[in-house]
Amino acid sequence: MIVVGGGVIGLTTAVVLAEQGRRVRVWQREPAERTTSAVAGALWWPYRIEPEALTGEWALASFSVYEALAKRPGETGVRMVEGVQAGQRLDELGPWAARVPGLRETGEGLRVRLPLIDMPVHLGWLRERFLAAGGVVEERSVESLAEATGADGVDVVVNCTGLGARDLVPDPAVRPVRGQLVVVENPGITTWFTAADHSGSKTTYFFPQPGGLILGGTAEEDEWSLVPDPAVAEEIVRRCAEVRPAIAAARVLGHRVGLRPARDAVRLDRELVDGGRVLVHNYGHGGAGVTVAWGCAADAARLVGG
Repeated sequence: MIVVGGGVIGLTTAVVLAEQGRRVRVWQREPAERTTSAVAGALWWPYRIEPEALTGEWALASFSVYEALAKRPGETGVRMVEGVQAGQRLDELGPWAARVPGLRETGEGLRVRLPLIDMPVHLGWLRERFLAAGGVVEERSVESLAEATGADGVDVVVNCTGLGARDLVPDPAVRPVRGQLVVVENPGITTWFTAADHSGSKTTYFFPQPGGLILGGTAEEDEWSLVPDPAVAEEIVRRCAEVRPAIAAARVLGHRVGLRPARDAVRLDRELVDGGRVLVHNYGHGGAGVTVAWGCAADAARLVGG
């Protein structure tokens, strides 16, 4: 069996499959530390992902896993951190929200303790967990999924290629949503904050991570550039400093840009190709790949089993 894609969706899916006793190889174009997943903030919250009915269940399943992993934050990169979703109300959310422990309305918005994931650490932990389960990681670029489905001895392929699915499937419904972040020295902030405009191209948020305070951000549809824009970076810092003035004087440590793999709905389905070989698709998670990773991985594994 081959899992194509080494981001958080691919690695999490590979872990689930390998721990079921299957022989799994991951084909990744580049190390996980250089994928879009590594750039993510990464706060658990269903953001820019459809369909909502399925997303809620995938997200809640993942929440339970992250709660357990948060007991070993240094190892897994997962912590439970309090914060505020500014300007939001419970009645604006789907049924899933009623099952998030401690989620409550305040004058600021929604306050809650959520999983906050240090992605470089978490991706490394996922890789080691996969290897410990007998998995194999291969760095390999592919031009078409047929390279995997046609490989000798392969009966199942799981496509977790994210934005790459646009060309590999090919699926033109997959589009980039560009996100730019700024990393600054943390001036003592211990809680996260978001004020997300789900329809606009600008968001305001900050996440305290071990390597610094992550400031964001943008959500620019159909933008492919991976080069940080200095003017955008200045605006991000300014918006965050309006919420927490101490951020204005924080030393900038770096800039990040990632391309979220957006789609009108997550593709999670199964088809037969190449004389009966199974191809399972698991891509199009938009801005919530981390949020739904474990729930989607469990469903992908069920589809593999037929």
